[in-house]
Amino acid sequence: MTYREGRFWQPDVTVATVVVADGRLLCVEERVGGRLVINQPAGHLEPDESLLEAALRETREETGWDVRLTAFLGAYQWKAPDSSEDRPGRHYLRFAFAAEPERHDPTRALDEGIVQALWLTPDELLAARERHRSPLVWQVVADHLSGHRSPLTVLQHLA
Repeated sequence: MTYREGRFWQPDVTVATVVVADGRLLCVEERVGGRLVINQPAGHLEPDESLLEAALRETREETGWDVRLTAFLGAYQWKAPDSSEDRPGRHYLRFAFAAEPERHDPTRALDEGIVQALWLTPDELLAARERHRSPLVWQVVADHLSGHRSPLTVLQHLA
């Protein structure tokens, strides 16, 4: 166990999905610390939930889309700078997935803080880089676009 400033330390475990349809990426525009930022559908792993279940749930809650996970993109570690409005100094461990859209429920209320779900081309997302919630947003997409994929079976969930 590692202690920091006398406290138990652990990273925030998050999931994210890169959902692609017709060359566009499903993104969310959300309000964080008074700023309007862009992210993938993403969020925290909840107790007693697998990483796959969390990715499906977060995508549905933030966009109204049900998706089918197709691949594991990777695990990403990032520390928010102390000056960040997004939980300064926090460490994030993000598990990212590739997914395909299946069904959309336009009547579903989106999670608190989510302004809208939107479909952006990779060029549009890159052009909005200063609005990305974190560097993880583009890194995950860049890895997806480069063809980086692992089978979902590399992740094991022991209940």
